[in-house]
Amino acid sequence: MSNLSSLKREAAFQRLEEDKLDVLVVGGGITGAGVALDAVTRGMRTAVVEMQDFAAGTSSRSTKLVHGGLRYLKQFEIKMVSDTGSERQVVYENGPHVTTPEWMMLPFHKGGTFGPLTTNIGLRIYDFLAGVKRTERRTMFKPEEALEKEPLIKREGLRGAGFYVEYKTDDARLTIEVVKKAVQKGANALNYAEVVRFLYDESSKISGAKVRDKISGHTYDVYAKKVINAAGPWVDSLREMDGSNQGKHLLLSKGVHLVFPKEIFPLQQAVYFDAPDGRMIFAIPRENKTYVGTTDTAYTGSKQHPVMTEGDREYLLEAIHYMFPSLNIQADHVESSWAGIRPLIAEEGKDDPGEISRKDEVFISDSGLISIAGGKLTGYRKMAQEVVDTVVQLLKEEEGILYSHSETAHLPIAGGEVGGSTGFEDFKVRKTAEGKAIGLDESTALKLVKTYGANVDIIFNLYLEKKEEAETVGMDAVVLAELLYAMEYEGAYKPADFFVRRTGALFFEINWVKAHKNSVLRYMAKTLQWSGMQKGAYEQELEQLLQDAVTAVKEDI
Repeated sequence: MSNLSSLKREAAFQRLEEDKLDVLVVGGGITGAGVALDAVTRGMRTAVVEMQDFAAGTSSRSTKLVHGGLRYLKQFEIKMVSDTGSERQVVYENGPHVTTPEWMMLPFHKGGTFGPLTTNIGLRIYDFLAGVKRTERRTMFKPEEALEKEPLIKREGLRGAGFYVEYKTDDARLTIEVVKKAVQKGANALNYAEVVRFLYDESSKISGAKVRDKISGHTYDVYAKKVINAAGPWVDSLREMDGSNQGKHLLLSKGVHLVFPKEIFPLQQAVYFDAPDGRMIFAIPRENKTYVGTTDTAYTGSKQHPVMTEGDREYLLEAIHYMFPSLNIQADHVESSWAGIRPLIAEEGKDDPGEISRKDEVFISDSGLISIAGGKLTGYRKMAQEVVDTVVQLLKEEEGILYSHSETAHLPIAGGEVGGSTGFEDFKVRKTAEGKAIGLDESTALKLVKTYGANVDIIFNLYLEKKEEAETVGMDAVVLAELLYAMEYEGAYKPADFFVRRTGALFFEINWVKAHKNSVLRYMAKTLQWSGMQKGAYEQELEQLLQDAVTAVKEDI
């Protein structure tokens, strides 16, 4: 299996400089990952570079749903609902270990945004547009049925509820699995690789980029026929670097989510509900936690480090009190949080991010820089296909080269080679039993199977091979197996990569992070041969992330 070894970064950079690429993708979020996979599977020599870690921006800070955008029906975004709704099933079938169906309840109350008739009609249209399979089509509940499903929802004025399917995901792992599949297919992928300037030919057409390895400080000249700007919130920054940031531009919106222990917020059923101001909010159970979000406010602060403010927290707490009045949830009950930035395409006359469409758009500058902006997590594959179709057409016109059509609609991502959603059910049973046979308890074995899918055998083997070493270095053997896999196969270089994006633990198991952070830090420092300065910086970064997850600041910086 091809990998993203943190131990072999220099060789990967040298290969990047030596190869004349067809496509250089800038941005290692879900969009850039999707573009790299689509391009390489059509036979293009492809590389993707990311200035932070893969998925470190928006792609690890979403609501963690592959959903069709039911609320966009109200804005008559019919094509978006149709496209993203139908893509849910594609994403699920290609990676059932990172995406799972989640029944969602939409309660409606007297005076609320939705009523029995509008909900019924809306969900029926949604089913039709999204091509929802028969077993997952909407059901309508009477008030007593809704309360039976979720006793915590507000009883006063309850008129009933709609019940329909969305898809829950681990957004960061979804991104990393797409990157890994692109690498397996022959792409080169590097995190902590920053584009410091673009390269141009004698006719002022873009011909590549100067890329700096942020770990070593070395700089490399990377040449490519086409450069694709898939940098999410940084799209306009790269257009500025290219001198082409005219016309349409991005409007950044911040979304915050709060996480609570299950004993504080014992939600049984995922709920999509009206906030007091009419916005729609998700409350979703996940393992032994409940998370709630999101806010949607214009943002001009740090793109790399958005954080929760007191206003963000109070807004979500007020929404919780409104829909779940029997709970006495306070600010100090928040166990963790995360803040992310949505890169929206600004629309004239619309200053409220909630009014702005989530559609995607491709821009081509005079120099030839191809930029993709907007869009939703759910539609990443279609967005990638659109961009690569553009590249295919350009290369056909310029060089007469013919490339095939996209083949990602039925291509399992890394870990997804389990026979689709149906095959994964049998796979889980079989592999969980194998995990128990090597000494893992059932819940741990099942969790590993659900996290790594078809690659769980590597984890199991590392667990067996490194048991003695784990004891010697004072580490939990499962933690060591996951850490080694993250470094060797998933490009993890810093503790934050492991605790935030490879495991999601900072958001959903913050006490686990606190318990293992020192042993993980020591092991990574030794294995990756960090300098004393690096070790101090990475330790400080992790401590800051732990602090940001639980502490609200007064205002955005």
